[in-house]
Amino acid sequence: MELIIDDRQNKLKISEELIEKIKDIILECLDYEGYDDDYDVSLSFVDNKEIHELNKMYRGIDRATDVLSFPMLSDDEFEIELEEKSLGDIVISLERAFEQSIDYNHSFEREVCFLVCHSMFHLLGYDHDTEENTKEMREKEEYILNKLSITRE
Repeated sequence: MELIIDDRQNKLKISEELIEKIKDIILECLDYEGYDDDYDVSLSFVDNKEIHELNKMYRGIDRATDVLSFPMLSDDEFEIELEEKSLGDIVISLERAFEQSIDYNHSFEREVCFLVCHSMFHLLGYDHDTEENTKEMREKEEYILNKLSITRE
């Protein structure tokens, strides 16, 4: 698995330890879903201004968000077979992740890990468009984070 990182913000630092946790999350998500580790994931760290622009451009939503996922494959293609080497792109506003870590009373690192895990399941074809799908995604996210001992504390 190759993780391609593009840090386009200058407000918050990402430690090597956090990068290693992110890699572990990606590998664990792939394993959990039965895929090998022969995939690339692009991860961009941005600020609230840039993610606001991306959210408006690609989703038509005129506000900042915490994370955006851009899968390389559509739902139909997932049913055929995952043959692409790149799963897609994850864009995280570190500024928003920091704000949410305070709101949710856990560490900045835990929030970034959650957002990566959440996005990985989007890249693997899951969504939270219904209550049932949301429940399924949350269960997968919690399983991965708990397995890796990435807790809310």
